Amino acid sequence: MFSLPRLLALLTCFVGSLFLGGCEKPTVNVNLHGVNYSGETFSYDVADPAAPNQAAGGELIDPFGAGGTTCCVTLPKKWHPGIKLQVRTTHWLKKPPDGSLPEIKQVYLVDVPRYIDDRPGELWVLREVSGNVSVISSDFQPDHVKWPGKIKGWPVPSLEYQRERWEVYRKHEAGGVRLFQELLNELEKSPDARAKDAWEHATQYEPDTIKNFSGPHDPKYRAKLKQEYKDGFEHSRLRLKQIMEARP
Repeated sequence: MFSLPRLLALLTCFVGSLFLGGCEKPTVNVNLHGVNYSGETFSYDVADPAAPNQAAGGELIDPFGAGGTTCCVTLPKKWHPGIKLQVRTTHWLKKPPDGSLPEIKQVYLVDVPRYIDDRPGELWVLREVSGNVSVISSDFQPDHVKWPGKIKGWPVPSLEYQRERWEVYRKHEAGGVRLFQELLNELEKSPDARAKDAWEHATQYEPDTIKNFSGPHDPKYRAKLKQEYKDGFEHSRLRLKQIMEARP
């Protein structure tokens, strides 16, 4: 049986629900997303300014990128002026010659703009090109016609950033071309040493790839090595050609 205080509480909620919609929580938990319109990697978390140690978020977002979905931020079900959230961010500057990675931490107290259609949506943390941070509550994504943000659409990488990323891929494939060319040259000039090194590596890490050969002196094994190096060289060469043609 219910105690008298419990019965009174239930009765109060029942009567309130009939006349005032009472006993319903005035807040709701919403998912959290991050969008980065800047050229710097950043991370963030979001909290009620009254409880800054109870933060949500924490994902790392690449330049001109977007994060996934994290949980959760609590918002009032009914919007009113003065709703504020604390957003803590960390971003990293380009590496100086000494190889260090300068880290900048900032704290923002941001306003939550009026809800779309008068109901709370998922919370979006936006880092603008300038580095300024704002939030929007919306169930519509940035490329939707009803997206309320002043910046429309998903981030578009700058030409400078596109070329930085292009250079990373170019160096990778150019390295592959050099590597396989060196392996072919070594197999031609010092076949015993090259086959021995490859055999020892395969014995330790890929034993299944050599189980049909008698040893590093097996002519079939050396023919296999040569074909693998040729295939690797051609793949890297073609990939490098494609990358060079696609330079931003």
